[in-house]
Amino acid sequence: MEDKDQKDLGQGVGPGAKEESTGAQEETSAAAPQTFAQEPAAYASPDKKAFVTEQSAGGNPAVTAAKRQSLIWMVISLILAVALVILLVKPLTGKSTEGNGPVATVNGVEISKDKLYDELVKAGGAQTLDGMIDDELMKQEVTKAGVKITDADISKEIGYLEEQYGSKAALDQALGQNNMTQDDLKKMVVKQLELKKLLGSKIKVTDEDVKSYFDQNKESFNTPEQVRVSSITVATQAEADDILKQLKGGSDFAALAKEKSTDTATKANGGDLGFFGKGQQEAAVEEAAFKLKKDELSGVVKSQAGFQILKLTDRKEAHTATFEERKDQIRDGLESQQVAQLQPAWLQETKAKAKIVNNLNTKSSGAAAAGTTK
Repeated sequence: MEDKDQKDLGQGVGPGAKEESTGAQEETSAAAPQTFAQEPAAYASPDKKAFVTEQSAGGNPAVTAAKRQSLIWMVISLILAVALVILLVKPLTGKSTEGNGPVATVNGVEISKDKLYDELVKAGGAQTLDGMIDDELMKQEVTKAGVKITDADISKEIGYLEEQYGSKAALDQALGQNNMTQDDLKKMVVKQLELKKLLGSKIKVTDEDVKSYFDQNKESFNTPEQVRVSSITVATQAEADDILKQLKGGSDFAALAKEKSTDTATKANGGDLGFFGKGQQEAAVEEAAFKLKKDELSGVVKSQAGFQILKLTDRKEAHTATFEERKDQIRDGLESQQVAQLQPAWLQETKAKAKIVNNLNTKSSGAAAAGTTK
């Protein structure tokens, strides 16, 4: 899927290149934006000044990719739900023009609701309705199976994503870039967990699988030294000098970033760039950042973006991961991979057993195909 609207959330924490999709639709990018060349496992802000690799954020590309695949179809469902306007223009049961005033006029020529509806259906009505049917089927199966998802379950999954992005701020930034909120994310996570429980007995990940994966990918779980930095970016040296003077006089860094910074990707978060390791920023910014002590301000740094003032807010020392630290994350990722692989067949099987009448394309499936009146 190449459209921005069909970018899935997960890729911000994983490789930017295409991956082979196991039953879910193929992806090229996600809630995260484009990454620097030759940094395939990176998350970047839109202006490409700050990014966090999966490895430096404590994530593993393959584990993250597995989780990403299981989220793809749910993101698609969310996008399709937005297109519900197609079905709200008028009922599927008829094209009555009673009360059907024009939605627009052009030099006195009317464009009717009927015409708008027909064009919307051509532009994606069938796909939207299919997504709604799939979503309704899953809701019914969840109810039938008595599946319950707790707040703790949701928090655990979102915690994994925050870790893989490097911080909650970085995850929120990725969501915002795709016009999504934390509530949207929670809904997606709930669907992922519901499907996981529905497929329960079919998902088979052994302790040996988890240990083997860790042993084969040890290096990718290790984290190098990282710093977390906030930045205020302006266009001129004079502006930067003035802001630095205000900061040294006691002004609040986050407040000035929101007011003054030209970096639209980070200013709303008080200039927070998240954690990053060496080799993930342009040289001038990296050199200045790694010299700072916690809460210390840099001088004015000339960068490709303009003139920046940095503040170190946190630091993580390099760490060698242990199996005990990562085993739950690995298991979760491998299980999510199986969910992505099993989901298409499960959905097809569920559809075959259901009574579905699709009046939009005059086709029905399951029991309806065996004789239900359309």
